[in-house]
Amino acid sequence: MSLFESFKKLFSDLGEGETQPGRFGEADYRVAAAALLIHTATVDGVLAESENVKLHAVLRERFDLDDAEVDELVVAATAAEQRSIDLYQFTVRLNRSFDHEARARMIEMMWQVVYADGAVTEFEDNLIWRAADLLHVTREERIALRDRVATARLAEKDTGIQ
Repeated sequence: MSLFESFKKLFSDLGEGETQPGRFGEADYRVAAAALLIHTATVDGVLAESENVKLHAVLRERFDLDDAEVDELVVAATAAEQRSIDLYQFTVRLNRSFDHEARARMIEMMWQVVYADGAVTEFEDNLIWRAADLLHVTREERIALRDRVATARLAEKDTGIQ
């Protein structure tokens, strides 16, 4: 499935439920966070179903949203990500909104999306390296977060939880 087809399916899966227009504005830090996660999920050119499911789960948990709100956030973030030319516009907003712990959590969320399909490409690794640098998360923290997510992923596979 091409990247375009993946996004087309994602948008068609969102349904036609009514939403409040503008709930997630361009300046909303949640849009910036979700856009980074969407970019993470698609940087290798494929939006795997497992990555899409993990993306939604991470957003739901992190921002305490229901399914309809997550869908609306993903639509807003996808539009923002498609208009973006670099990571800076998202990371600068997150640097203003998040303390160091929350910025590290953002990197962990990116690793969770990457590991959802069981494989890490060099594009994904490089993207997270650049995002961590822009979010002032150290190399050591980035690697420790990667290792923690990879270990958790292995434990999930061993117990049959996915």
